[in-house]
Parts: sequence; C-alpha cells; structure tokens
Amino acid sequence: MNRIATSYVKLVLALGQHDPDYVDAYYGPLETRIEVDSQGLRPLAEIRSQAAGLLAELQGQRPDAAGPDAELIRLRYEYLNRQLESLIARIDQLSGQKMTFDEESKALYDAVAPHYDEAHFQKILAQLEAALPGEGPVVDRLDRFRQSFVIQRDRLDAVFRAAIDECRKRTAQHVELPAEESFEIEYVRGKPWSGYNWYKGGYHSLIQVNTDLPIFIDRAIDLACHEGYPGHHVYNALLEKNLVRGRGWPELSVYALFSPQSLIAEGTANFGIEVAFPGPERIAYEREKLFPLAGLDPAQAERYYTVQALAQQLTYAGNEAARRYLDGEITREQAVDWMNKYALYTRDRADQRVRFVERYRSYVINYNWGQDLVKQYVERKGGTPDNPEKRWQIFEELLASPRLPSGLR
Repeated sequence: MNRIATSYVKLVLALGQHDPDYVDAYYGPLETRIEVDSQGLRPLAEIRSQAAGLLAELQGQRPDAAGPDAELIRLRYEYLNRQLESLIARIDQLSGQKMTFDEESKALYDAVAPHYDEAHFQKILAQLEAALPGEGPVVDRLDRFRQSFVIQRDRLDAVFRAAIDECRKRTAQHVELPAEESFEIEYVRGKPWSGYNWYKGGYHSLIQVNTDLPIFIDRAIDLACHEGYPGHHVYNALLEKNLVRGRGWPELSVYALFSPQSLIAEGTANFGIEVAFPGPERIAYEREKLFPLAGLDPAQAERYYTVQALAQQLTYAGNEAARRYLDGEITREQAVDWMNKYALYTRDRADQRVRFVERYRSYVINYNWGQDLVKQYVERKGGTPDNPEKRWQIFEELLASPRLPSGLR
C-alpha cells in the first residue's frame, strides 16, 4: 500500500494548490513537496482522475492479514480508501458540484450530525433563564455574567502557559510522549477561529490564540487541552511517532483538513479535556491556580462552571444555524440571529462564528458530534469515568491509530 499512499500524499499536496486551507500539515520528504510544486497548478479534472484510479487500484487490494497487526492493517486500508473518496468529493465541490450540508459532511467527514429543532434548545434556555435571574434576554444576562470572568490581556500568557503545563503534566502521566516534543504559543488577530494548532513535524507545534474578542477563563484549559495536551499536538505527534516513523506509512505525513481525519482530530481534542480533567478536578485546579493567576475570584469558580455546563448543551445550535444557512433556508443575518438566540453568542461572536461557517462549512460538526462519537467509543470500550486508567488507554490507542469516524459507531 505504500506506493498508493505516496501517490495519495502527492494528490493532497496538488489539491492544496487549488485550496489553501486543504493541507493543514505536511512533514514528509521535502523532495515530495518540491516534485509536486514543480508540476505547477494541475487541472482539478486531472487530479480527480488520478485519485479515482488510485481508489480503484486500492479497492482491488483489500488486505487479508492475520496476526497481531491484522486490525491495524485493516484500519489503514479503510483509512486510505475513505480519505481518497473524501479527496474526490472535495474536488467535486471545488468544481462546482452542490451538496446539502449533510451530504457534504458525509462525503468529507464520514459522518452526519443529528438534527435538533427549536424546542430542544428552548428547554436548555429555560434552565439558563433560571440559573441567571435578572432583566433582559438570557443572551445578555449570560454575557454580563461572563464579563466577570475575562482574562485580562496582561495576564493572558501566564494563564495559558500555566494551563498548558498542567495539561502536559497530566497527559505525560498516562501517555509516553516523544522526548523531543515541543510547542510555541503566538497571540494573533483577524482569524475566524479562537485557537489553532499548526503541526510542523518533528514533534513540534505552533499554537496560535486569537485575541480579537475577550477570552474567558474556561478557554485557558479548553485551548490548552484541545490544541496541545492531549489534543492536536499529542495526536499528531503520536501519529508521526507510531505510524509515519514507526511503520513507514507516508499517508499520515500529510493532514487533509477537509477529510474524515478531522472528525477524529477535533473529537479527540475536545473529549481530551474531559479525559485530562475529569469531574470536579477541573474546578478544583482552576480555583486553586488559574483563577488567582487571572486575577479572578476563586469563590466563583463553581458557579461559573455550573452555568457553563448548561451553555455547553447549546453547541448543536451552531450546527443547525450552519446547516440552514448553507442549505439556503436562512440568510446570513438570520444565521447570526439564530446563533444569538439559540447558541447564546453575542452579536460579535455570532458574526465571527458565521464567518467560520462561511469558510469551513460543515466542518463544524467535527467539534461536537466528533466529541460525542469519541466519548461513546471510549466508554463503550470500558473507558468510563470510574475507570480512568482504562479511559486513558483507549483514548491513546485511538490517537495513535488511523480509525475512521464510521469506525467509532
């Protein structure tokens, strides 16, 4: 399969010349990048034809492996197969083919997120109404409440570095990290996302934090875990260590953003927060360390996270806004209104989120539906909250494997 895998890598790099967001990371041989670049901008039809040929060739080579590596080889075959299908679907999109939101997420990410109506979110909003007594719409009450938990700009770096250090310490107790792994942090503006991990290879990441809007205290642990430990940084480092270097599988040296790999990447990054900080441990740590470091009142930590847990149940409202907007059922302004009313984003944050949807489209399902699928998979395998060692074991195995979203069901 290595020959097909190497050709797949070249096709991803070639498609990246048409779509600047497509290649999220590449740390394979420099000669491969030079070879692809030297060919110039290849026609989409040509890339698609070659991808279809590779897919047909691969499907004629289904492995019949036995022994201790049988499952991993099967997962590799299925991964390559589905990644090629997703690449073809992305080419079709760029060539003008229209898909519904659900058709797109299935074609690109191997998953379709559940649908929820307004009544589902109204029940959660009613609970928040009760938790945040006062005047005005609940979105305004929630925003006023959260303003007391903003990390001031001059304290931001200290808080984030403390959070990352703690996330790394907790992860290293359970996961054998490469000795050379490292990261750096940058604070940026003008981005449609709140944080991003740029994996550079060699077990090194650049983690960027967007400071366009005020950053609340919960984002310190969320981003430190999600972008760093045990999230994207660890995920990419383990793939490089175990599969690219350990087994010589070239297909994992490139990360196609609009592909099934992203659901696994985002789902594990979000669920990793709960794995690293189960139950009351997060509140205890933040009350003792991060709240004082941020200049916030530690006595308010528990109430903050009680409200935050309720607000978190509204994440699927963002999916619904994206689905309806991209399917042409509502306008951009109505999408902002929906985010404001049901996801409880302030107008500026709702606008930022719609800009994310306009750029990344159905990618939004990878965060919440990805997290739920990963959580269900890990717990079904015995990694329940009352068995933390097993939870870490199953979680690490998932991080270091080419398992597909459909393989989580």
